[in-house]
Amino acid sequence: MTQTSTVAKPTRPMQVTTGRRAEDLAVVHLVAEYWPYARTGGLAEAVRGIATFQAASGTPVTVFMPLYRSVREAFPDLEPAKESFFVQMGSRLEEARIFQAPGPRQNPRILFIEHDGFFDRRGIYGENGSDYKDNALRFGFYNLAALQVLPELSDVPVVVHAHDWHAALAPAFLRTKFAGRETYDRMAAVISVHNAGYQGHYDADILDELGLPRELFNWRWMEFHKRLNLLKGGLVFSDYATTVSPTHAYELRTQAGGFGLHGTFLELQDRFVGIRNGIDLDVWDPANDLEIAAPYSKFDLTGKVACKQALQIEYGLPTYARMPLIGMTARLVGQKGLDLLLDDDLLARTDAQFIFLGEGEPRYEAALRAIADRYPDRIVLDTAFSEPKEHRLLAGADLLLMPSLYEPCGLTQMRAQRYGALPVARRVGGLADTIEDQVTGFLFDDYTSEDLSVAIGRATGLYSSQPEAWAEHMVEAMSRDFGWAGSAHRYLDVYRRALAAHAPDA
Repeated sequence: MTQTSTVAKPTRPMQVTTGRRAEDLAVVHLVAEYWPYARTGGLAEAVRGIATFQAASGTPVTVFMPLYRSVREAFPDLEPAKESFFVQMGSRLEEARIFQAPGPRQNPRILFIEHDGFFDRRGIYGENGSDYKDNALRFGFYNLAALQVLPELSDVPVVVHAHDWHAALAPAFLRTKFAGRETYDRMAAVISVHNAGYQGHYDADILDELGLPRELFNWRWMEFHKRLNLLKGGLVFSDYATTVSPTHAYELRTQAGGFGLHGTFLELQDRFVGIRNGIDLDVWDPANDLEIAAPYSKFDLTGKVACKQALQIEYGLPTYARMPLIGMTARLVGQKGLDLLLDDDLLARTDAQFIFLGEGEPRYEAALRAIADRYPDRIVLDTAFSEPKEHRLLAGADLLLMPSLYEPCGLTQMRAQRYGALPVARRVGGLADTIEDQVTGFLFDDYTSEDLSVAIGRATGLYSSQPEAWAEHMVEAMSRDFGWAGSAHRYLDVYRRALAAHAPDA
């Protein structure tokens, strides 16, 4: 069935900001996962960080996410927030309900969209290593349901802030299905690209089931190499787009780093900016961390010695005080640089202890497990990730490995520096923006095991030969401010510019 709704041309940016204060606008985040309710990677924590900081600054903030089975099981006391309602998707109606946490209304307000057929499943995105085939419909329904109730949430101008491809249909719906309605026309749309490696590719026929016009299957809108690209549609229909670090914003504009969408990012011009993610400085604070063996700070590092020993004991490693302990906490996937670590027997040749924390692709788990079995007194693999374990790992480690193929921002390198664990990382994305080579960490450029080996050698050599200098580097790393304050102000500026384009007198 061909749809006939109109397509609104994306609005060009205003060149000046308005004088609007934070409390004169409301922000609605649409995200597939949000900590602590659902988390598969950094997306959940990053969105929680910016939403929480925005709310603490006086901005009314609402977060919409799907009500997955895992959320319902972990948080059984969620309460209905609205009577059930129907959402028109193509030729059929789907029923939705909205739930929220019990108690007084909070800021940010977290709202969960229920649809048992779409979300009452074992996984978030899929099962047994495969995505659900109807993910476009699942997340399309979630986007539509959230947009449908937006007018009930606020009487001030609303910014719809979509995150990654799962929410990228929201700007497309806003400027097509909801176009021409004054309330919606005044809303601004912003999309954040956390990981452009995942874009949401589907057959064009899905447009009919979503209720979007077939004319969107065009190279200027949502067509990408003869397939529908949801992330591209979100970029095209948003007033502004952001990514999670300035360097990654540059990389996405290049043919080598743009995942095929470099032309789309270039066309956005000054409507596409990089804003670094932050971390929660209260949660990640070794001076007040109840998860670690002993507190310490940049003013008194003695507690880190106890943390290292406790970590070695926890994982059955010899309690060597002066052998460098290198940690890695990440999903075990190709993006994180696992191929470099497994190439040329790098781990076996390095005179250090290694602890790997995380799960991922079976081939990487098996390879690391085999190496750990060969060197049980130096190498450990723990695939049962938990946040308390990550706290203990960063507190006890001397170095952190992040040899990423690409890294839009990364959060672990910021947490590690706060805990005095100096990162050894590739100079890409947010790693380049948050690590100062030979000062707060050790960077390398080429994606080769040789370059990684040299960087590890520089780090372990300094650690072993110059303990006083090492302590100075730790103090410098722990002094860096990776909080959300500066980034939150940049988001507010983006929101103001986006809303200015939709003001009644614009």
